Amino acid sequence: MQIAFSVKNIFFIMLLLLMGTQAVLAKKMFRWVDDAGNVRYSDQVPPDQVKHRREALNENARVVDVVEKQKTKAQRDLEKRLVLLRRQQNEIIRKQKGHDKVLRSTFRNVSDMEMALKGKMLAMDGQRKVVQGNLQRIEKQLQQQQKKAAQFERDGRKVPAKILVDIRLTKEQIELSYIEISKQFEKKKRVREEFEADINRFIYLTQSESEGSKDISRKTAEKKAEKQLGLFVCKSLEQCDKAWVSAKQFVYANSSTALDIETNRLIMSQAPYKDTDLSLSISKMNMDGNKQQLFLDIRCRQSSIGDELCRSAKAKNIRNSFSSYIKLALEVE
Repeated sequence: MQIAFSVKNIFFIMLLLLMGTQAVLAKKMFRWVDDAGNVRYSDQVPPDQVKHRREALNENARVVDVVEKQKTKAQRDLEKRLVLLRRQQNEIIRKQKGHDKVLRSTFRNVSDMEMALKGKMLAMDGQRKVVQGNLQRIEKQLQQQQKKAAQFERDGRKVPAKILVDIRLTKEQIELSYIEISKQFEKKKRVREEFEADINRFIYLTQSESEGSKDISRKTAEKKAEKQLGLFVCKSLEQCDKAWVSAKQFVYANSSTALDIETNRLIMSQAPYKDTDLSLSISKMNMDGNKQQLFLDIRCRQSSIGDELCRSAKAKNIRNSFSSYIKLALEVE
């Protein structure tokens, strides 16, 4: 009997709790502002009103919950883009910090770096001389093949097909050798520029211990992220409002498609239609400490040519120039 009584009591208590919960829910009201700007109250939100931001009120008219305004597709796309760009930014910063750490642990001073650069240049010069030596040998081979062909022509005989094929193959080898030498010159130039940039960074990292190497490394990494991503960090909300005007001009100047969206959070041109189209979008993103930053995103048509265009020097130069463009515009003002 005691067990049955306990079960009945528990059931009764649960019933009372359920009835009490329903009573509380019945008293719950929602408050929102409709499209016409009217404040509306109801215990149920009509389907055509769910897109609005609304507050749930208890029986004392206190806000107990908030459901944010339903986001448009453009807003959802903006959030996805910002998440991706922030992830890219953090990855660039992470790699740069790692690179700074390697520089400090690999080299003792600038002299070590200059010696390493000299050794690298000498090694690359040696590789190029090997290719140039092969090129001279192949060019002599071509001269001999052409002399043989000329002799046949002087004798009034038909030049054998084998000699003609050999001449064609030798010319192709010569062309490939010139291309290889050109690539080596470009590689040498790139390696020198990277080394010189590393030397300057090493000097920057080691010039002042008072500021702290970690802080210096962070600032250097952030500057690199700004350049590679097309990122402008505003010093204040007021500056960001002024920069937003220049950002729109930047989209006009560099996008090959017409403007599609312009809000206080997103400026975006129409989607790329042709393989040669570049579509730009700039997003305003909140940061910690009541700051904001502007992200530049470049979109190309989904095709092999479009993908190549987005990886090209042209797209890279647009990203690299964004921050400088905004800074220059702000200085002019």
